[in-house]
Amino acid sequence: MPSKTIDYYNQHAADYTQSTDQIDMTALYAEFLPFVKIGGHILDAGCGSGRDADYFKQQGFKVSAFDASAELARLASTRLQQAVAVQRFEQLNQHEKYHGIWCCASLLHVANNNLAAVFGLLQQALKPSGVLYASFKYGDAERQDHGRHFTDMNEARLTALISNVNGLTLNKMWLTQDQRPARNHETWLNALLFRNGS
Repeated sequence: MPSKTIDYYNQHAADYTQSTDQIDMTALYAEFLPFVKIGGHILDAGCGSGRDADYFKQQGFKVSAFDASAELARLASTRLQQAVAVQRFEQLNQHEKYHGIWCCASLLHVANNNLAAVFGLLQQALKPSGVLYASFKYGDAERQDHGRHFTDMNEARLTALISNVNGLTLNKMWLTQDQRPARNHETWLNALLFRNGS
């Protein structure tokens, strides 16, 4: 994730938290959680304010979380009442640790030429048959928007990308509309992926 993007979230952490905290995530949780072992270990990768990690914890899952923004990690740590690591996706170094990994609106800040390697690290961190959720803004370009880097994704781009990641299978893709009133013209690509094995 570019430093300018991290700087943006450090500077706007409170506003970002306020604008995203009340989004109804129920439908997306319902796609992901049935594939996670009851009481299993979920990594919220790029956790932002900790909104989703907090929900998973309330449902009885063990939760770990990290964010590249020190300020967002601080807010999430307070919310979760546990340590939240400050790190980038490229620094993930776990082996078969998590039953599920949740990457909601976070991988979209990774440069396109780094994404295959990052998906490889996520695959490595999943237990066999573990599930990975990821979401991207819908499109086919890399761009800058208000100081943030975005890698947009569509079905063809994501399919081609995952075909180069050993041990990870793309199971499902679907589109949703942004629920924030000022952003309801924006479309998101959602995906579920599984680590091969049993």
